[in-house]
Parts: sequence; C-alpha cells; structure tokens
Amino acid sequence: MPYCPPSRARLWDRSGPRDQGSLSVFAVIITLVVVTLFGAVVDFGQKLQARHDAYATAQEAARAGAGQVDLDRAYAQGRFVVDRAHALRAAQNYLRASGHTGSVTTVGPRSIQVRVTITKPALFLPLIGIPSVSASGVATAELTTGVEGPQQP
Repeated sequence: MPYCPPSRARLWDRSGPRDQGSLSVFAVIITLVVVTLFGAVVDFGQKLQARHDAYATAQEAARAGAGQVDLDRAYAQGRFVVDRAHALRAAQNYLRASGHTGSVTTVGPRSIQVRVTITKPALFLPLIGIPSVSASGVATAELTTGVEGPQQP
C-alpha cells in the first residue's frame, strides 16, 4: 500500500458525516431570491418609465391646448385670447397623435387639465399573474396670453 500523508488521508476518508447536496439547495434558494429581486427592479423601472411618459405626455398636451389663440379676436380687435374650444380640441388631438389615451377638461374659466394613463407590459411580474404596470400623469396649463407678462383672457 502506498504511503499517503495525513492531510491527504483526511480528504479520502468517507467515514464522517456527509454534506453532499446541501450546497446545491442553498444555491437554488439564493438564485431564486436574486432572480426575484432582479425582476422586481426591472418591473419597477418599467413603472417609473410609464410614470415619466404619462407626465411628459400630459404636460405636452396641456401646452398644445394652452397655445390656441382665438384668431377672430386677434385679427379684429388685436387682442390675443385663448380659444377654449380649440384648446380642448388641440390637447385631445395631441393625445391621439401620441398614441395615448386620456381626458382633457377645463378647470375653472382659465385652465385646462390633461390626465393620461400609460400601461406598459411587465417583464417578470407575469410569472405571478400581473401582466402589466400602469401609471397616470396629470398636468394643468393656465390659459394666459401676453408678451409683457401673463394676462388673463
């Protein structure tokens, strides 16, 4: 029988307790936790992107509406007054052109409010039954005119 140093003899000794398989169970559990956290981060990013897009779209639609001038008054009287009907229509047209759905309303006599809801597909949440994430954005624009400062129409 060949000589084996004591440190090597312990490596080949199989008479002690066996821990085979315990590392693989731990690795599976840790992998599942890491993948779950990664999925939550990715889908939370989708939610933040949807919120950003909703607010940006609502602001742009409100600005598009607030920029509508009543041309008849402008040419006849030299006064630049916002046409509320055209403002609502312009904001709705902007929403339609951007491919998003939302609502456009007047708030008081001089404001227009746009509310947009954007839905994005979730990437990891469908594994637990949540197919998409959505976010809403609201923007209000004052219907003001004037080159020397805001004047109320």
